[in-house]
Amino acid sequence: MTVADERLAGTGLARRLLIRPELGAVVGAIAVFAFFAGQSETFRSIEGVANWLDPASTLGIMAVAIALLMIGGEFDLSAGVLTGSTGLIMVILSTRYGLSVWTAMLVALVVALLVGFLNGLIVVRTKLPSFIVTLGTFLMLQGINLGVTKALTGTVQVSGLRRAEGYDQARALLAGTFSLGGTDFRVAILWWLGVTALATWVLMRTRPGNWIFAVGGDERAARAVGVPADRTKIALFMTTAVAAWLVGSILALRFTSVQANAGLGQEFVYIIAAVIGGCLLTGGYGSAVGASIGALIFGMADKGIVFLGWDADWFKFFLGAMLLLATLANRLVRRYAEEVRH
Repeated sequence: MTVADERLAGTGLARRLLIRPELGAVVGAIAVFAFFAGQSETFRSIEGVANWLDPASTLGIMAVAIALLMIGGEFDLSAGVLTGSTGLIMVILSTRYGLSVWTAMLVALVVALLVGFLNGLIVVRTKLPSFIVTLGTFLMLQGINLGVTKALTGTVQVSGLRRAEGYDQARALLAGTFSLGGTDFRVAILWWLGVTALATWVLMRTRPGNWIFAVGGDERAARAVGVPADRTKIALFMTTAVAAWLVGSILALRFTSVQANAGLGQEFVYIIAAVIGGCLLTGGYGSAVGASIGALIFGMADKGIVFLGWDADWFKFFLGAMLLLATLANRLVRRYAEEVRH
């Protein structure tokens, strides 16, 4: 019997593990943890774990959504600034126009979905590269964020969310903490785990998951067998927008204010985390778990560098080095996977 999907290939356990897209990320995560834990007692303490899981959680939510989009063969450079846009909408509507936090969040969600839908629609209708389309969206959103915020406040920041109706309940749900072993962990970690589990189930157990791999691997062949390629890609862009709304809401509720440049530049970090997690830039390959592990690596490095007392600028060097190493590793793993399949 011919196997159409490498996820179902009847290879041995060792080979199946070797061709898993997240293998490199797992090895990298172990190495990064061992490096920092061996030099910092704080890093390996439960308080340290809570510290580096915090940035990994919000990054991980976005990295998973970006990974789905990349598996589908597309990019979204507007994802970072959209987190700021949704946060600004929520805070402005709550503090300037008297809406409850819940209503403002709903409006922000609708706007995010519209942005994602338009991104996807333009890509599938015009056949322009998603890199160009979302770069345009990125610039427009950046301009809107700065222009509207300055017009309303005279500054580049909107604050005062704490006084809005429904703030306490929304914060508890999205930006609160829970205790584990006597240490407070961010609720965002649970959202991160939930998003990862849901995305993994969709990719590995559902028909839409098959469609995502198909359109990313060979769109023309996917269309020939009846895969709704356009609808799948638009849905992926909208999924990324929902993730941006969730992260933007979490951060706004946590800090009770939003800067007009919030999220700027983060889109590249999301893509790097997905690549480290095993996603190919050419599409058709990757995993949600791998993207989450990529985010975990960044969380560990971000806080580990601080715990060791290093200059924070070394984190940028780390990002670049991990991107290059991950890309090379993914290429080798993918080549081996092709050999196993054939």
